Amino acid sequence: MRCVIARFPFDLTKSGVLQSMRGVKPEPAVGECVIIGRRTYPAKQVGQVITGQDRRDFTAGEVLRAMAKLGFTCRNLPQNTAPVRGLDPRRHASAVLGSPAA
Repeated sequence: MRCVIARFPFDLTKSGVLQSMRGVKPEPAVGECVIIGRRTYPAKQVGQVITGQDRRDFTAGEVLRAMAKLGFTCRNLPQNTAPVRGLDPRRHASAVLGSPAA
């Protein structure tokens, strides 16, 4: 499939992306992510590996559109999901969802 990332055309295939990402350790996934195999990668990391470009040259949205067209699952993970120390699961969920100040 031909796609444009950072104004440069690329001919990408699902098998080619799988081959490129083989052996690449995923960075911590926050924000826009792509699921490749059983691993979740940040969109910017995937874009850097498959295009060879610097991460500042393209947006995560460009990578997500290309990966979705190839059939990969793309997600937008919340930025602040780390559990707060000392809170039970219910209070943690309330804190993540923005509980009103008491």
